[in-house]
Amino acid sequence: MDDDDRPRPRGDAASLLAAEDLSPYSQDELSERIALLEAEIGRVRAHRDKAAAHRSAADALFGKPTS
Repeated sequence: MDDDDRPRPRGDAASLLAAEDLSPYSQDELSERIALLEAEIGRVRAHRDKAAAHRSAADALFGKPTS
């Protein structure tokens, strides 16, 4: 089986980033990295908010599921 055919592990990218040694990076590289990570946080928040709105619309239409 090709690597592309396997399911992607959830949360793996964040775990790899958290474990990476930052000592080789310059001040400018660290600033660029922070900007990229902040942009990614914004993208994830926007996706989360969109999913929450979608869920709320579905709950309103079909009724909230009971546990």
